[in-house]
Amino acid sequence: MPQPTSNDVHVDAVLTGISVAFMQNAANFVAGQVFPSVNVSKKSDLYYTYTQADFWRDQVQYRAEGTESAGSGYGLSTASYNAAVYALHKDVSDQVRANSDNPLSPDSDAASFLAQQMMLKMEKDWVTNFFSAGIWTTDVTPGTLWSAASSDPIGDVSTGIQTIRAATGYVPNTLVLAWDVREILRNHPDIVDRFKYTSSASVTDQMLAAVLGVDRILVEGVIENTAAEGQSASYTQLGAKDALLCYSAPSPGLMVPSAGYNMNWTGMANVGGVGSSVATSTFRMDHLKADRIEIEAAWDFKLVSADLGYFFENCIA
Repeated sequence: MPQPTSNDVHVDAVLTGISVAFMQNAANFVAGQVFPSVNVSKKSDLYYTYTQADFWRDQVQYRAEGTESAGSGYGLSTASYNAAVYALHKDVSDQVRANSDNPLSPDSDAASFLAQQMMLKMEKDWVTNFFSAGIWTTDVTPGTLWSAASSDPIGDVSTGIQTIRAATGYVPNTLVLAWDVREILRNHPDIVDRFKYTSSASVTDQMLAAVLGVDRILVEGVIENTAAEGQSASYTQLGAKDALLCYSAPSPGLMVPSAGYNMNWTGMANVGGVGSSVATSTFRMDHLKADRIEIEAAWDFKLVSADLGYFFENCIA
């Protein structure tokens, strides 16, 4: 064997231009996109709700000369929110910081890790509150699952649109699809057939939205490891096989209905004079000889109108 060998003349070192961290793409998180966000200055409070039936009842009457007009009114009540506070921290010790090789940056890495954790928590909470069965007025499983070539997803979604409009007067504008459902639909023969003479490209979310009759499609693509630390990882797609059709108000406002609202308490931090619902802070832990990086956020996902949502459960095999 020739001497010296390649191992003798080179000592392996950490590459400074690359590192690997499995951070999920922010685009996969839909919790902050589906419904309007309302920044609230108090952790809990009330808001007014109007009785829909009173606005839709024909109560105008003929008025004879010299008589009073018919009188009417509408029901008004209050609902409440209570923004729960969530937090997590990671300690960065002086020794770890001093002994870290380039390109590691323990402080910024910890902040990124915590941000990803908070996004995952928020996403799971949104899925529990909105992207599940037993929440909306209508829950259906397609008679023929959309993964079958003989299924009719266009017709099924159209039925959902008509159902919401008949109950509320509002035409649903948003369709949230689990990632696996989106992949089935964009390759469904009925949908591909709509574009075979006009486009050679793969069916995009915008094209899919146009075919299904909604303004936008959002894709729930977050993966969670449900295994405890130290155990073999067990990865699960949030909201797998499901879809939600709903009306989402373009922006919050007085007397503005929406299937849901995201109540974000802005008391967590003050950045440039503007309140924020997410705060990241760093403070010294002298007894640990470490700095603690902590993230904190507060929100309450509120269902506003169950009639403005139509849930497809287990719509693919």
